[in-house]
Order: sequence, then structure tokens, then C-alpha cells
Amino acid sequence: MQPLVLVAQAAADSGGTNLVPVVVVAVVAALVVALAARVVRRRRDFGSTADRATFQTLHTASLAAPSLREGLTASGAERASRHLRTLLGTPAVALVDAGGRCLAWEGAGARHAADVGRHGAQVLATGQAAVASGESVSVGELARCDDPDCPVRTAVVAPIVSGDTVVGALLAYGGQPSAGLVRATSEVARYVSSQVVLAEVDRERTRAMEAELRALRAQISPHFVYNSLAAIASFVRTDPEQARELLLEFADFTRYAFRRGGEFTTLADELSNVERYLRLEQARFGERLQISLLIAPEVLSVAVPFLVVQPLVENAVRHGLADRSGPGHIVITAEDAGSEAVLAVEDDGVGSDPEVVRAVLSGEWSADSVGLGNVDARLRQVFGDAHGLVVETAVGAGTKVTLRIPKFAPGVTVR
Repeated sequence: MQPLVLVAQAAADSGGTNLVPVVVVAVVAALVVALAARVVRRRRDFGSTADRATFQTLHTASLAAPSLREGLTASGAERASRHLRTLLGTPAVALVDAGGRCLAWEGAGARHAADVGRHGAQVLATGQAAVASGESVSVGELARCDDPDCPVRTAVVAPIVSGDTVVGALLAYGGQPSAGLVRATSEVARYVSSQVVLAEVDRERTRAMEAELRALRAQISPHFVYNSLAAIASFVRTDPEQARELLLEFADFTRYAFRRGGEFTTLADELSNVERYLRLEQARFGERLQISLLIAPEVLSVAVPFLVVQPLVENAVRHGLADRSGPGHIVITAEDAGSEAVLAVEDDGVGSDPEVVRAVLSGEWSADSVGLGNVDARLRQVFGDAHGLVVETAVGAGTKVTLRIPKFAPGVTVR
């Protein structure tokens, strides 16, 4: 605080007219110095050497994970290999696939990359970690390397496993191997294996979703195409302009429904397609079909699984209104609920037996249940069981279907 006293005194000697501003500046400067000292002390108190080493190891592993989640591919292996070498602290590492093909070499001694398939052959065949060194058949050329400065003389090889299948191997190259390096290489290979398994799970999930989507398209098209074309045909002579507009709506709807693209779309695009569908259905039902849309603008950009709303609306039209005498009302709402968007499709139609709905959601749905079980299954695959459909219904009491979509979820992006 000595600088503060000197500055204040100087201001007093000059007449005191600027004393307050100078004092304020000095106080702020002192506080900055004190805060900087606290930051330095906190940095010094980050943790012990072991704490810092643990953090660094976990951080390095996390850097390798995104590339490994692609599976055991050449591009992913190449990006991940430098982080794996950092984890092991060896002069070089290599990754090979089940056929012995070198996916990546990272570090010194790249001249030996062409031989990694032979170096890992025993481990790929047996699934057991091994040390290859000296004049062994697999790596004899390492010991006889004509470069006296090459640090690559031996290899510790550990299998990469998915289920019960060896899908590749991790090779750690260096000088004389130690028991610690063998254990470390085996553990890093297990980590790589876990990421490869997760990549396979992701691929299986994607394939399952694609199969569900293909089934949904096949399920919707016979009902909708026939009814839409019949409605359009009815206007060809009486109202050609209306028939033309409906035909364009039908073309836009089918283009969207059968597009080839990502698994997800925005809620705005999904609702636009729902509006096309409803215009075509209104041409069929006329004043019997009354529609209300209550949509919060904040949720229009939320990513949703492709064709997740329209099947619910079609279900409401077919099962809620088709067998009802007199007009029926469908209400579609989308609300902002913090971290989620809440969508609901409600009709005042004939309703359904709750036990029948339960059977539909358990996977025992028939062709008459347009998309309800399909949508529920896809929502659970993407967001988890907590985000399945909630159906409120009873015979004669109408039906309300609610779904909660997280605004942000891993892997859910619109492409």
C-alpha cells in the first residue's frame, strides 16, 4: 500500500484538487496486483505432480476419442495415433487392422511402417499381447536396422478387440521394453477397443434408424398416395386450378418424405411438411377437418428426427376423424420448455383402447397404426427411453400424443 500513500501525498502537495481520482486509480491498481497474486497462488495450488499427470493423461485420452469413434479407419487412426504415442511415451506407435494393413504410423523410424503387418501377425492371430524383439522372425529387421540413430528396435503389440473378435492391433515401438510398457500398451489398446465398440454401436443405431425410416415410408405411402391422388382427381374437371395446386403440394410432400439425406431435420421443415399433408387431407375431408397450429417461434430451429411429426398427424386424421360423424378438430402445438421443445398432436376423435395403444408402442403394431410405434422407437433410439411418446386416450375421448425433444443432444445435427 506504500504507492497509495505516496500518490495521495503528491496530490495533497499540488493542492488536492485531483486527490479523489488519483486515489481511486491507485486503489484499483492495488486490487489488480492483489488479484494477480491470488491467481498465481491458485496456479501453484493446482495440485500435486500426480494430480497434474492424471489430468494430462485423461486430457490426452479425450483428444484421441473423437477420431477413434469413427471406428478403426485409416483417417481416424492417423489423427488418433499422435495422442496414443503421447500416452505411451514411446518413439513410435502404429495401428493395424485385422488384415495386418498399416492404418497409421506416428513417430520415428517410419521406414519400418511397411512391415507392421508382420510385426503384429502373431497378436492378430492369437489375440494375446506380445513383445517382439531381437532376431525374432517378425521383427528381425528392427534389430538389424542400418540406421544407428533409429530408436525403433523392439515392438510391444496389444490386440484391439470388438466383442470376441480381434479387429486390429496397437504397436508401441522403442528400445528395450519394460513390464510397465507392456501393461501400458495393453491398457491403451483396451481404451482403443472401447472406442471401436462404441463406434460400432453408433453404426448399428444408424442402421436401425434407417431401417425404421424405410419401414415408415413404406407404411405411409400406400395410404397417403392413393387418397391424395383420388382427391386431386376429383378436382380435375370441377376446379382445375385447385387440382394443379394440390398436385404441386403432393409433389413437394413426396419429395420431402422420400428424400435422401441426414437422419434429422429442423422442426420448421417438419412442420412445413405437415402443413402440406394437411392441405391435401383437407381437400379430401373438406370442412370435416378443422386444424389449429400453435407454434412457438423459439423452437422452430430445434433438430428433430426426420418424419417424426407427420406420422402422428396422419394417425390423428385416420384414427381420430375418419370414423367420426361430423367435423373433427386437430390441434398441433410446439412449446418452449427450457432445455426441451414439447410437441403435442391432439384430436377430438373416437379415441382408442389404452391397452391397444400399449401394444402398439411395445412394437406389436399393425399396418393400421400409421407410424405411432415407429416414431416412438426412433425417439427412444436417439434420445433415450425417457423421451418416448406419451399417449393419452380412451374410447370416445379423443387422443393426445406428446413428445419432448431435447434442444441439444449428442450426435443430433441437421446436415
